[in-house]
Amino acid sequence: MDRTEIKEGEYHPSADNALQWFNHWKQDSKKYFMAREAISSTALAGNRLAEICSGTLDRLEKGEPVSDRYLLGLCWFLKEMDEDDGR
Repeated sequence: MDRTEIKEGEYHPSADNALQWFNHWKQDSKKYFMAREAISSTALAGNRLAEICSGTLDRLEKGEPVSDRYLLGLCWFLKEMDEDDGR
């Protein structure tokens, strides 16, 4: 087994940090609900990235399992949204 590859059933080590970041990020309820609404609206318009992020948010809100790549993708997207707002 190549030590540089993630084993089957193993999650990406950065997923723990991503979940911690997400839980901190969502504490700003105004920002969270504004982002949630924007993502949901864009998903309804057929944007694939928004559809995936919306589904991931749904699962997180329900306490359902979320794969590491979905979590990492969501956090990256939200982080980029924050950075774009700051410009």
